[in-house]
Amino acid sequence: MSALEKSMHLGRLPSRPPLPGSGGSQSGAKMRMGPGRKRDFSPVSWSQYFESMEDVEVENETGKDTFRVYKSGSEGPVLLLLHGGGHSALSWAVFTAAIISRVQCRIVALDLRGHGETKVKNSEDLSAETMAKDVGNVVEAMYGDLPPPIMLIGHSMGGAIAVHTASCNLVPSLLGLCMIDVVEGTAMDALNSMQNFLRGRPKTFKSLENAIEWSVKSGQIRNLESARVSMVGQVKQCEGITSPEGSKSIVEGIIEEEEEDEEGSESVNKRKKEDDMETKKDHPYTWRIELAKTEKYWDGWFRGLSNLFLSCPIPKLLLLAGVDRLDKDLTIGQMQGKFQMQVLPQCGHAVHEDAPDKVAEAVATFLIRHRFAEPIGGFQCVFPGC
Repeated sequence: MSALEKSMHLGRLPSRPPLPGSGGSQSGAKMRMGPGRKRDFSPVSWSQYFESMEDVEVENETGKDTFRVYKSGSEGPVLLLLHGGGHSALSWAVFTAAIISRVQCRIVALDLRGHGETKVKNSEDLSAETMAKDVGNVVEAMYGDLPPPIMLIGHSMGGAIAVHTASCNLVPSLLGLCMIDVVEGTAMDALNSMQNFLRGRPKTFKSLENAIEWSVKSGQIRNLESARVSMVGQVKQCEGITSPEGSKSIVEGIIEEEEEDEEGSESVNKRKKEDDMETKKDHPYTWRIELAKTEKYWDGWFRGLSNLFLSCPIPKLLLLAGVDRLDKDLTIGQMQGKFQMQVLPQCGHAVHEDAPDKVAEAVATFLIRHRFAEPIGGFQCVFPGC
């Protein structure tokens, strides 16, 4: 997940990308601008990449939850795309344009609970069990009792949720499963460093442009084209800007951790609240989700993930940014031919954003190899060696 995802593999990635957008994406050429040319960090609308947007209502015991989905395509299998923690469905925008041009398929990119524009009664419940049920419920709400053939594709946390969904048989028409840069061993090893990473990133931004620029220059997203649409789903306007009622501290944990019984605590808190309001005026954008508060769910997302993935009785694809990410169980499973694996070097953790064309090519080849989809536009399969 942006923060969460990147921190899972912290220390295993190059410290800085040599060039944002490198790694085989269409936008790589756009980034190689001559001296004196200023990069455009302005946000881009989802409608440049997806054909439509829909809010899917799901009934449950507490009422109605509404899940935002972005869609493209009208024929072929459905590729149900699950983003990483802290990201949103918009992280799949550039990939969507790339895959639609290669194979006949339909795209459904979902904002998971607590993320993007999805609105649920309990947005703090980010357990693997709850989010997997959400995926099944959205499929049922969209397609009823006769869903079309579906392939689950998930990045980082979304990859873990895809595996949990598949292992619980919550999508009855499931064709295949793809995890992107998430491996149990590496993820579990990185849990200890996650909070440090989250504390180290900016808490607020002056503007959307500022957030987009930070994401590219920090290496979180190495592809400017993707960052311009993706970051819109990661940040939001600070509530205190538009509503005095919503002026809770953006500088996390400062006010809440004050000892209420200390002498002068009331005046100290008042000053800090005023300082926070000033921060919001100067930096009116903040993260949509406080990932640090989701820590109690991290272990449940990833523990046992490799064996769950291997046990799913459907064709499987694993896309990694580096071969060093493989843990023991997956190494043995790959040697036994239990899944197809492809390494996409020169990418950061957000592989599908950094190299959308290469990921689309790998997924399209997988779909055609298993006769799940038909090629279009003269697309030629390139079968990997591993």
